[in-house]
Formats: sequence, C-alpha cells, structure tokens
Amino acid sequence: MCRPPEAAGVGFELAEVVRAIGETYRAEHVLCAQQEKALRAIAACRTAELGGHVAVCDHCGAVVHHYHSCRNRHCPKCQTLAKERWVRKRQGELLSGVEYFHVVFTLPQALNPLAQGRPAVIYQLLFRAAAETLLAFGRNPKWLGAEIGLTAILHTWGQRLNQHLHLHCIVTGGGLTDTGEWQSAKPHFLFPVRALSRVFRGKYLEGLEAALREDKVRLSDGAHDADATAAFLRELRTRDWVVYAKPPFADAGHVVAYLGRYTHRVAIGNHRLLGMENGKVRFRWRDYAHGNRQKVMALEAEEFLRRFLLHVLPKGFTRIRHYGLIANRGKHERLARAREALALPRPVPLPAESVEQFMLRVTGLDIHRCPVCGEGRMRVVAEIAPLRHPPATGPPGGNV
Repeated sequence: MCRPPEAAGVGFELAEVVRAIGETYRAEHVLCAQQEKALRAIAACRTAELGGHVAVCDHCGAVVHHYHSCRNRHCPKCQTLAKERWVRKRQGELLSGVEYFHVVFTLPQALNPLAQGRPAVIYQLLFRAAAETLLAFGRNPKWLGAEIGLTAILHTWGQRLNQHLHLHCIVTGGGLTDTGEWQSAKPHFLFPVRALSRVFRGKYLEGLEAALREDKVRLSDGAHDADATAAFLRELRTRDWVVYAKPPFADAGHVVAYLGRYTHRVAIGNHRLLGMENGKVRFRWRDYAHGNRQKVMALEAEEFLRRFLLHVLPKGFTRIRHYGLIANRGKHERLARAREALALPRPVPLPAESVEQFMLRVTGLDIHRCPVCGEGRMRVVAEIAPLRHPPATGPPGGNV
C-alpha cells in the first residue's frame, strides 16, 4: 500500500495515504461530516467502490474497467477538468486591453485557531473585508472614481500544508464611471498597498468584533469576557496586516492562464507527493522566503493528514466569488457597458463541446481510442454497480 520514495516518483497519490491510515485516524480523532466525506471520497475515487463501466475494444478485444471519479472538491484527481470548465466560462468576461492586477490579502496567524473553530465566519469576513476595501478604493475619486471588477479566490494553506489564510484577487486596472465612461488606472499601478492594508485591517476587525460580541466565533482559549476580547482585538490592531500587489498581467490571455492555476487548486496536489515510508509522508515544497527554493519535507502520516484536513471547507462554502463589474447579478449588462466604453467588440460565444471534444482538448486523449492497440474503438458492454456504504456522519453541530 505505502510505496517507498524511490518507487513512488511517479503516480504516488494522496489517496494512498488516506487508505493506509484513514481508518486509524478516524478512530483516534473527532472529525466533522465534511472531513469524513472528503476522506471517504478521496480513498474511493476511481475505484470499484464508486462503480463504473466495462469497455471492450472492437479491434483487439482488450477489456478495460473505467471507474467513476468522486468529484469531491478536495480531491486532487478531480480538479483539473472542473478548472478547465470554469476557466472556459470566464474567457468571455475578460476585457481586452485592460490591465489586470493580482492583489493578495493575508490574515494574521493569530486568527488561525478561530478559523479552526468557526471557519465559515472567519473566511466570510475575509471575503467581505477584502472586497469592500478594493471596491471602496476604486470608487474613491482620488484613485479611480469608478466601479472595478474583481474575482476573489480563497486559499487556506501554505506550501508546508500549514494554515495560511489568504485571498487571491484578480482586479481590473480601471472601472466604469457613473456616466458610463471607462476610467483606467495609472500604468502599472492600481492602489497603494499600505493604505489598502490599513483599511482592510479596519474593516476586518470591525466585523470580527461584531462576530465575537454576537458569539458567532470565540477566542481559542474559550474566553468570552469583554476584557479578553478587547485585549485580543487591540493586539491585532497593533500589527501590520499583509497586502501584496503583483505586477499587472501582460494581456487577457495571461489572466485566464493564471486564474487556472489558482481557482481549483487543493491543499496539496499528487504531483508534489514523493512517497510514504516508515510512517512518514515525503513531499516537495517551495521555500518562498529563501529564493523560491524547492525542498523536501517529511511528516508523520498522522500529522500530514491533520494538516490536510485543516483545509476542508465548510459545507456549501463558495471559495470563488465575483464583485463589482462582474458580480453575478447584472454582470452581462455591466460588462456590455464596459465594452462599449472601451470600444471593444462583443465576445464571440464559444462553441458547445461534447465530452469527447472536451477531453481531447484538455488532456489530449481520445477517450474512445483503445489504450492497448491504439487503433480500435472502445465500446461499453457492461455497467459496474457501486459498492454501498453507510453515509458519513460527523459530530452533531460540526463546524466544517
């Protein structure tokens, strides 16, 4: 089950770790329903447990069993196709000739324990504070005096699977004024990051103070009195909060490619895993603090799984959101006005794709071609029924 590193250079998967220690981990730790569901889905993905079908080649007679994917959003094997579908939909929303900026908002580590207790509250506040900050700067005549558009993507992890709560925002370098004109940002400059940081901190702490007062979230030590809350908030106000702006993208095509890197990423992909030996999982990580050097880390399998489960999202929580010009309600009308102001043509609708066409474009594979002889066509001859298990349940009132 657990291949050593030298045997695991190709094909070692997160699912193998889950299958190896998942049951033991469940028996020794209290998991919420979403964490249970994620572990079971990852372990079962593309196995007989989920069912599938049997296909036979009409040329050489080869028999192949295809098993279904789990489609869980935390499974590294199920995100590539979902990402491609999402990116394809976004292509028609980009504005040619407009600079797009990448702005990252990061929460202090002191908030990590609160996120473990009430993740939805902490994450929701992050989205709201970051979006309100950017939109307010855009509407301010000092900077633009216009409505900008932005897509925000939540990431909760760092390269070492540690908690690192941050929001990636892709922001238009300009916006639509009240008079219907396009106001561009200064070349290669959007907003001052130090000012963004102060406003972001103020908006977040205002929301956090209200959440603490209304008992929607509690301090990590369980303290709930006014003095403890005031001291905690006071400490957070004394710190500089990190907001980072990267240089603008070269063109809209680069924006699409970049979004694809961030939208459907999970805490760790299979390509980073090296193997599992003597109870330790080895994986690659990049040390951004020291020249972006690639290093290897070894964690006890139990600790590896604990860190991975920190990043399982609450049920139904939306981790990709759109604001301003591209907010879902009225988006098409606003984008049409923006294109008119920029003298841009209407986007050409992308043609509908069949499953076969989609897979060929994304993976380069003809899903009907025989993988054995390469000449024949695979024909489905039988269905494989999934194995049924009792539904995963978590503790009453689980937080995730």
